[in-house]
Amino acid sequence: MTENTNCGCSCECDSEIVGIYPCSGSANVGIISNQLAIELTKAGKGKMLCTAGVGAKIPAQLKNAEGCDRIVVIDGCPMNCASTVFENAGIPVSEHIVVTELGVKKTRDMDIEDSVLSESLEKCMDLF
Repeated sequence: MTENTNCGCSCECDSEIVGIYPCSGSANVGIISNQLAIELTKAGKGKMLCTAGVGAKIPAQLKNAEGCDRIVVIDGCPMNCASTVFENAGIPVSEHIVVTELGVKKTRDMDIEDSVLSESLEKCMDLF
């Protein structure tokens, strides 16, 4: 495998580089956002990257984001914290997913049911 210097991933192909950036907020939908990014990465749909690093304007994290062909941001709720990070950084977002728009009610419950995660993941797969 070779190192792709645009996104920091290791791959042998010239496929599209898709960066997946979750909000990882403190409500259930933030936790789901983060888990969706993990599951989409495991499924080979893209690579989960660091939203906080973009917000903090860490040079390597900005370079990773700018090296993506597509940026998929997964916000937990309509506050749109993760997509605002990209707006403030001047980096365009290709796809914007909001977990509450997938039918999940925002709560402070930290125990996420497997069925809620799998239903949300199924709805996200259509974007890839």
